[in-house]
This record gives sequence, structure tokens and C-alpha cells, in this order.
Amino acid sequence: MKMSIKTGFFILLSSILISACSVNEFAKKPRYRYGNAASIPEFERSGFARDEGRIVIFNAVINISVDSYDTLNRRLIEIAKKYDGYAVTLGNRRSTIRVGAKHLDTALKAISGLGKVKSKILRGDDVTEEYRDYEIRLENANKARQRYLELLSKAENVEAALKVEKELERLNSEIELLKGKSGRLKHLADFSTIEINIEEKRKMGLLGYVGVGLYKGFRWLIVRS
Repeated sequence: MKMSIKTGFFILLSSILISACSVNEFAKKPRYRYGNAASIPEFERSGFARDEGRIVIFNAVINISVDSYDTLNRRLIEIAKKYDGYAVTLGNRRSTIRVGAKHLDTALKAISGLGKVKSKILRGDDVTEEYRDYEIRLENANKARQRYLELLSKAENVEAALKVEKELERLNSEIELLKGKSGRLKHLADFSTIEINIEEKRKMGLLGYVGVGLYKGFRWLIVRS
């Protein structure tokens, strides 16, 4: 006896629910590590960590004092290109660039040489469980889509076909969303983000230098006496 479209629809929905229950919904929270760049072994800072197949996103924040933010930003563009990355935002108070994860140490050293570094922090964010969750959901969605395509070819009437097409439209949207989320995690693991907080040194005018000279001279007289 030929299976009806309603029976096939019910079986398909049941299989989707069973597959969804098997997905690990963030069983582990991402691990965070803070500290200077030197506190995390360099071999681990490769996006997809080599030792356990973990997916780790490394980001850095550096606070730096410079003579000119314009000059700094020009150099940041050069550094980003040199180390397989690109500039995200450039400003007078804050700039952000991305570099290849394997070049993070070298890029930080290059930026540190552009001014006086006030502080430097590197954070490692383990997103392995999140990435795997997206991949499992994507695999299940693709399987469900294939089943719906098979049902569509067996639809007995227009009404049944429209129902299947509606589910296919929903699944297509879900698949694109999951691809975007997993792709973004991989991109952020492959390219480390460096946020640069900029403090521009104040330049004194002629009267300012005169004032500093008078102050130092007066202080010299007081201390001497």
C-alpha cells in the first residue's frame, strides 16, 4: 500500500524531533583565559588548537600612547596586511584590526613598537562545543531537507505540496543561518582580533615649555636650599 503524504509528513517530523534531542546544546561553557600574551603557549594560538582539536578564538587588547593617531592608524593598516589580515575600524580613540591567528604574537610586538604600551591583555575563548553544536544541527537540517524533497516528489495534490514547500523554505533559512554562525566562529578562530585603545600625547605650545622650564628651575632652587 502506498504511503500517504500525511503519514510521511508525520514520520519525518518524528525523526526530526528525535535528532534534535540528540544535539548537545552547549554542554560545556566556553573557557576563558586572561593575561599577557606570553602566558599562553604560542602553539595553542592557531585558531584550531593543535593538541586536542579544540577551536579557540584568541583576541588581544592593547592600550597605547602615541604622538599621532593618524600615523598609528596608517601603520596598523600596514601591519594587518603584512600578517594576512585586515583593518576592521580606525579611529582617534580606538582601532581594531584582525591578523592571521598564527601571527598574533608578532603583530602585537610590531604594534607595541609604535608607542608607549600602557597595558596588554590576551583572551582565549574556547568555542569548540558551540561550533560542534552548529555543525550537528546543520547536518540534521540538511538530512531533513533531503527527506522533504523526497516527499515533495510524491505529493498527491497541490495542498500537500504547498505544506512541504513551506517546510523546505523554513529549513533553507535555518541552514543558511547555521552556516553563517559556524562560518563566523571559524573565521574568528583563523583571524585574531586586536583592539587598540589609543591615547594621543598632548603637545605643549611655546608657553607650555616656558612653564615647565620655570617649574623645574623653581623646584631646583627649593631642593637646593
